Amino acid sequence: MAVGTTLWTYFKNTWQEGNTPILGAADHATWLGTLVFDGARKFDGVSPDLDTHCERANQSAIAMGLTPGVSTEDMINIAHEGLTNFPADAAVYIRPMYWSKESGPSVVGGDPDSTEFCMCLEAVPMPDAETGMTLTTTQFCRPTLQMALVNAKAACLYPHNARMLREANTKGFKNAIVCDSIGNVAETATSNIMMVKDGEIFTPAPNGTFLNGITRQRISTLLASEGKTVNETTLSVADFATADEIFATGNISKVTPVTQLEERKLQPGPIARMCRELYWDWALSEKD
Repeated sequence: MAVGTTLWTYFKNTWQEGNTPILGAADHATWLGTLVFDGARKFDGVSPDLDTHCERANQSAIAMGLTPGVSTEDMINIAHEGLTNFPADAAVYIRPMYWSKESGPSVVGGDPDSTEFCMCLEAVPMPDAETGMTLTTTQFCRPTLQMALVNAKAACLYPHNARMLREANTKGFKNAIVCDSIGNVAETATSNIMMVKDGEIFTPAPNGTFLNGITRQRISTLLASEGKTVNETTLSVADFATADEIFATGNISKVTPVTQLEERKLQPGPIARMCRELYWDWALSEKD
């Protein structure tokens, strides 16, 4: 099922319009889940951190045991070529993907030499900055590297995240605040998370249970340029429950204010607005 309304897919060295079939019923990734991806964004005529997202796609492939066959530079060029199929003002989700087509000697393990690549571009509008998200807790936690491939953006991780979202949705919330296996907050089910208390900005320290997101890192850098420190530390749900402000960072919407945590209502705060303004000012400064 496509997320966007208009799609173009680069597969087998050519661009094809629509939701192009890329997997067969017996392909290794179809039945054993050896697929990785990444997601960048094009909006307002810019594609911020596209190079970093493409590089992470290659690193995720290596972590999965695949052989990435497209350089970061070539991946960027493929994306720019594909974006010419969309209106100049279109907001587009850019998704490079790798997967294993054949089984290796153990069958369960994929054959690195059979690694395939595609890039899917989908027209997906940028969410409204003030809509925000509501959060609840979840019974599920983030795995460690000893349990799962948490050092990659791997498709096989997302059914677990989907359980968190289904639980949250059943309770009447949009998303979930997720802890690691010892009860410290890691992220939401779909994005990194930050909070503000008494004017100080805090975020869970990367501990190997979640990706240190590209947008998360960019926001921290931009805040530092304004003299504001993002404190990476151990945080509990109770810390977030008493925060003055909570917001999420991620590729799809960049900065999203949290408007409710459990029964407590929150307003989009000044730091989240600052982050969004800083991000957009930086991104648009990248225009040629």
